[in-house]
Amino acid sequence: MSGAREKKRAKKMRNQPASVTLPAEPGPFAGGGSRACPTPGDVRSEQQQQKFSNQSSGPSYRKDQNFSKGQNRGERGTGRGGWQGGHQSVSEEMPKYITVSTFAQARAAEISAMLKAVSQKSSNSLVFQTLPRHMRRRAMSHNVKRLPRRLQEMARKEAEKAVHQKKEQSKTKCRKARRRHINLVAEFNHRQRKNIWLETHIWHAKRFHMVKKWGYCLGNSPTEKSYRACYRAMTKQCLLQDLSYYCCLELKGKENELLKQLARICSIDTGLTFQEASCLSGRFEGSLNLYRADRYPEDMLGPVTFIWKPRDGSENRQLWIWVHPALKQDILRELKAIFQCSEPEEICISEPVTTSIQEEKQVEVVMSLGNKRKKEDKEGEEAVPVKKIIGDGTRDPFQSYSWISQTTGITVSDRSMEILRYRLIGPLSHSILTETLKAASVQTEMADSETELNNWWVENCKDSEKVSLHQCQSAVFELLEGISSPSDMPPGTILGLTVGDPRVNLPKKKTKAMPDFEKYQDNEEVRQLYLKGVPADCAHSFIWDHDICKNVTENKISEQDLNHMRAQLLIPGSHLDLGPCESKIPILLVQQPGKMAGEDRPGWGSGWDICLPKGWGMAFWIPFIYQGVRVGGLQEALKHSEYQRTPHTPNDFPDCRAGMQFAKELETSLLEKFKRRPPAKRANYVKLGTLSPFICPWGQLTKNWEERMKASGGFLCPSSPHPDCCTTEGQTICDPKAEVVREASPENGEAEQTMEITSSEGALKTEDVTSTQDFGERDETKTSDFIVLRSEKLLMQLSAWCYPTAGKDRRIRLISRLGQKEMTEDVFLPILMSYPRALVWVNLSLLRKGNPELHAMICIPTEDDLLHLSKDKLFCGPQEPKHRDIFKDKVQKQKEEKKKKKKKDNMKSLESDPAGIPDEEATEDHEDLILGLWSDALPDVTSHCSRTVLGYVTRGDFSLAVGCGEALGFVSLTGLIYMLHNQPADKKGLVLLRTPASLQYRFARLNIEV
Repeated sequence: MSGAREKKRAKKMRNQPASVTLPAEPGPFAGGGSRACPTPGDVRSEQQQQKFSNQSSGPSYRKDQNFSKGQNRGERGTGRGGWQGGHQSVSEEMPKYITVSTFAQARAAEISAMLKAVSQKSSNSLVFQTLPRHMRRRAMSHNVKRLPRRLQEMARKEAEKAVHQKKEQSKTKCRKARRRHINLVAEFNHRQRKNIWLETHIWHAKRFHMVKKWGYCLGNSPTEKSYRACYRAMTKQCLLQDLSYYCCLELKGKENELLKQLARICSIDTGLTFQEASCLSGRFEGSLNLYRADRYPEDMLGPVTFIWKPRDGSENRQLWIWVHPALKQDILRELKAIFQCSEPEEICISEPVTTSIQEEKQVEVVMSLGNKRKKEDKEGEEAVPVKKIIGDGTRDPFQSYSWISQTTGITVSDRSMEILRYRLIGPLSHSILTETLKAASVQTEMADSETELNNWWVENCKDSEKVSLHQCQSAVFELLEGISSPSDMPPGTILGLTVGDPRVNLPKKKTKAMPDFEKYQDNEEVRQLYLKGVPADCAHSFIWDHDICKNVTENKISEQDLNHMRAQLLIPGSHLDLGPCESKIPILLVQQPGKMAGEDRPGWGSGWDICLPKGWGMAFWIPFIYQGVRVGGLQEALKHSEYQRTPHTPNDFPDCRAGMQFAKELETSLLEKFKRRPPAKRANYVKLGTLSPFICPWGQLTKNWEERMKASGGFLCPSSPHPDCCTTEGQTICDPKAEVVREASPENGEAEQTMEITSSEGALKTEDVTSTQDFGERDETKTSDFIVLRSEKLLMQLSAWCYPTAGKDRRIRLISRLGQKEMTEDVFLPILMSYPRALVWVNLSLLRKGNPELHAMICIPTEDDLLHLSKDKLFCGPQEPKHRDIFKDKVQKQKEEKKKKKKKDNMKSLESDPAGIPDEEATEDHEDLILGLWSDALPDVTSHCSRTVLGYVTRGDFSLAVGCGEALGFVSLTGLIYMLHNQPADKKGLVLLRTPASLQYRFARLNIEV
């Protein structure tokens, strides 16, 4: 019988009872045991039994059977478990006597094994499933009495066992009970423990793709096709975004102390500071970049916007700093450090918060005993209703949120989710605001003395100065309808206002708010608003007062009560006039200037931000929707900043910690996506000459350009006209024996040949020596060994140098008119000495066709490329010759080793030998080898390809605003000056773009907008 048949036979017979024999005793047999032997005439039956026993032993028993050299298989002794088998010389006579006790003990073991096998089920089927199909009935599964009587007892035991194993089901099983309001609120509070929900979360979850980022659950993009519709809304109509996930940090203290310490974390070299006079008065919102104390231009913290509370006569001031949630912890830690705030002022335990124990108790109260509307707990007291978590209730109730300095008396508070913030983008923002919001009416008497509704408003209305201020604010707000675009207002204008409940003005159906220019066509007040902006007094708002915000949140009229009032109207659908019972809400309107840098599309993307107290999110959101706005998510915010050509937080801040974290997460996601594709469908980035397709090696780029400058001794030698020169003087890429094959000329149409980067011998030599060192360098470069140049003076100088000064493409405004210096070595060499490893934010526009992608390479064109472009205007760009994959043999060897190891492990598993752990450790060194990716330490990234790499693209796509491909990214400051110094006057700012998965270069125009 073959080996496969023996295995199959052994597997089939493994559960059959074996013949049990007693231990060896002195007896008449050669085996030494008492055994009933066959009769002399039944020798054939015993031979068949011996043959069967030998066959049924199976391969699993042979593993533990070791025979000596002089011992045959037929002569083996005691086998597995003390049993005997095989050929034995058995006497043909019956035994004269047996030991009854041992004989009975052996038979008892056999009988018990047989009874156990009979009583134990061999399958997972229930009792009624063992019956023949013609005897089964549907009711047997829940009615035991429908079974035959001999099986009823077993069915009862199974039913009792199933009840204990089954999880305790919820008392409210039906949908009606689950959708009850109190149960929904408890469920929603439970689900937002890990990721905070915005007040508009339920609305977004029904219409958006939701993502979990920065501790929030946010809408990423609409589920419907709306890419172009959102762009049209930003350009011609209005786009609405919920920015309530932005964090508000509040500073309180003396103005001098605040300004003294805040000056340490910002620089006037980058633009505005906290001391800007227009912002310090409270009229305008400012924006700046924060750094660690006294560390500019290193240790970037991130961009912020800030609003000062208008002066009220005291020397204490109040400041709001709005930060992105990814930057919040670093900035909050730095603020507490510079103000020496170590002691928490109070613990965040607010009324709307329900802890987990209280929440579970409330849920038990509601769901106990199966009563539909149980309103008493176990002690008989009235049950506490479950409250919706809003505002500071989203934070840990036992975590401090306010810190005070004992030396300066300055208080730092975290007001995240306390102040909601919506953004309206587009020219119709004015019309949306004026149609949705109406200024609150003056009220001098309380509507109900028992409640605190609007008591703060009544007290303020008794002051004539505050009433006149409110009337002035209302007049300015009404004038906004006569302004064509928000960009006509001064940038960052702030307008405080108190409005009525916007739910009262809700239209019957969705409408589209349109401006009425004829009403204010010849109005002198509108012209004054254009020129002077909003008066300083009108920037005041009651939203700065914590007690007023708390009163407004707690005394909000519920939707249920409002709908009940609407139902009682004599004329259905008519306007609901609440009179003095109408809520009064303080808000703050902040103008967003839109696109300010550059010459094209000034003011594009401008709009208004509206700040609200917590709890009023949906009350304002739905009226905005009914006025015809389109809602956008995170992707629309990304496109908005892309069309403005401004850096987006945290994507485009590689020198701060949040930007580095974002780059690592993006690299991980892109690498996982790359691995999920079949190997035959992946792009081989090694052959394409792309060293780092999933992350931009900024540290390596700036380091290599610094080395090139030191090696060349300056910028005296121009760029090489030959594309096959991939090394600078005194430098090599990986191997001194590297061979480069000439690139095919586009004119003669020759086939492209591969470009060999380095020989495999050289790669193997350098791998062992410098692999660990280079990997350490790569890790170090990711920390902070480069900076991003943000000095406005230097950026304006570089921007002027990027303009062509000759030819038909030259700009009307020459460098002399801009007041900048000519590009000479005496001017740019001090810049390079001050910033040897710096990056510059640039935007690129493709000259012709092409669509730039993420992590595309920005390269310097050679003289031949520029000459070819001047001769042929339809010249798209050169092509990169293919590279040789030096890791292909290593990957193939790794695959073969894995196959051998797998085969070896399979053999060992058959032999049940637990060994092979060292083999796994031996192959750990090559686990990171992936076909198509550069697996060693990165070589010189600037000279790896035929065109010198200048920088990388962080965002790129076809722009609907300009009708061509546009890209945003960073370039090395040293490389940019090197390129501009060597380029002819009529070709200044021309670069090449190449996507990671392509060999084709595309011409693009590089600009720096300040």
